[in-house]
Amino acid sequence: MTRGLVRRGRLVAGALLGALLGLLLAAPAQAVGYRYWSFWERDGDQWTYASQGPGTARPDDGDVQGFRFSVSDDSKDSARPRGPAGFEDICASTPAEDGRKRVALVIDFGLPKDAPKGETPPAPRTACARVASDATSADALASVAKPLRYDTKALLCAIDGYPKSGCGEQVNGSVTTEARPKTDSDTAQDDGGPSLGLVAGIAAVALLGGAAIWQARRRRG
Repeated sequence: MTRGLVRRGRLVAGALLGALLGLLLAAPAQAVGYRYWSFWERDGDQWTYASQGPGTARPDDGDVQGFRFSVSDDSKDSARPRGPAGFEDICASTPAEDGRKRVALVIDFGLPKDAPKGETPPAPRTACARVASDATSADALASVAKPLRYDTKALLCAIDGYPKSGCGEQVNGSVTTEARPKTDSDTAQDDGGPSLGLVAGIAAVALLGGAAIWQARRRRG
């Protein structure tokens, strides 16, 4: 009979533990990302994520660059600028000048689902910036899309005044918070990680199963 109690305790503990693990695996992951303006360069027929920020990049005459507002985790999944991106088309009506350069810009304000609450993104547009030969990408952008807004760390926050507020804020599901470095306490909750309740439940099941086995052995002794 004692062996039966031990076996029964193990079966109950195993069943409850399996159920909790099933719930854990089935729990939907929360989308995590940042809402920001990404900066792109045109390489042939493809957009590539810029290796420098617009404040330090110095495009050549005839270059095409893009800016896209979206919510994404990092450069690997950032949304690319949409629409036509040919230099000849964008700068067709802007003649060349000695001592100056022309930079074709694609400005994509993104989708409504990525917009901050209460704001509507303008339609994507293109512009041909004619600037000094040593101008940066930020200079080119400022010449055609003011007002620009930057934060204290020189992160580009707004183009043409969009969005009105916010800058690189973190978006987790339907909750938006200010961007901040991760801490150790975030580890168990990132990207659909186990919640405190589930971890506590699994621990409780393990303790109950152990208690049932211990009680059965105690009776046999």
